[in-house]
Amino acid sequence: MLEQLSREKLCELFCANVSLRKREGFLMLETPFAYPYGDGYPLYLSELPGGGVRVSDGGHTLMHLSYENDVAKFFDGARGALLEQIVKESDVRHSAENGWFYVDSTVNDLPQSAFRLGQALTRVCDLTFLNRSRVASTFYDDLKEALFLIVPEEEVEMNYEIATAENAGDYPVDFKMTAKSGANLFLFGLPNRDKVRLTTIFLSHYLRHRVEFDSLLVFEDQQEIPRGDLARLSNVGGEMIASLNAEDDLRRKVERKLAA
Repeated sequence: MLEQLSREKLCELFCANVSLRKREGFLMLETPFAYPYGDGYPLYLSELPGGGVRVSDGGHTLMHLSYENDVAKFFDGARGALLEQIVKESDVRHSAENGWFYVDSTVNDLPQSAFRLGQALTRVCDLTFLNRSRVASTFYDDLKEALFLIVPEEEVEMNYEIATAENAGDYPVDFKMTAKSGANLFLFGLPNRDKVRLTTIFLSHYLRHRVEFDSLLVFEDQQEIPRGDLARLSNVGGEMIASLNAEDDLRRKVERKLAA
């Protein structure tokens, strides 16, 4: 059967699922690409002033995401970094003014440009599938990798149990380091609200048992944590880093605390 395929036959099969029609003053390219909820991607074609064609989603991707998500969060913290990475790797652009994702193309390159934009839109929609546990798991791996670029692995104790504290096994420290002065530095990763609350309990426990330590608290995205939880944490914790993306801030604060 495959021997019967030809370039002409393939073009005929592919073109059967692709069509052009006018809509809202644009030419609309209809393709088999679809959002997770079943609606097809509307790919709009508009002529550029200097020649060429702009292929865009007309802002529909963000509009669809807004039905079940706070779209603003896709541009902040870790989500914003992932979105920026997708746009860069796919070689597409995003307009903050109108919310469009788009590719500027020549007429001859239009098929490749349309497929590239469609692939990028699929990856943007896939960001909604990152559940809490998966984000948390990835966050801890990334935090460990970032920390070991600053401090040699052999100088970091993970899941450290404080021998002088009661029920030490129930209150482990994510990462424990020792400063030049001999003081303990406890670093906690905070991927979500639950871990923020748990860390508040841990730090309060250390303080009640008069454990000598300094702490550094690294968030996945501090903006997602309710103010009340942040306030309680700040009462017992040390310095905070709002996002793991703030690599320079993490390095500066870790090195300064260990040098003390």
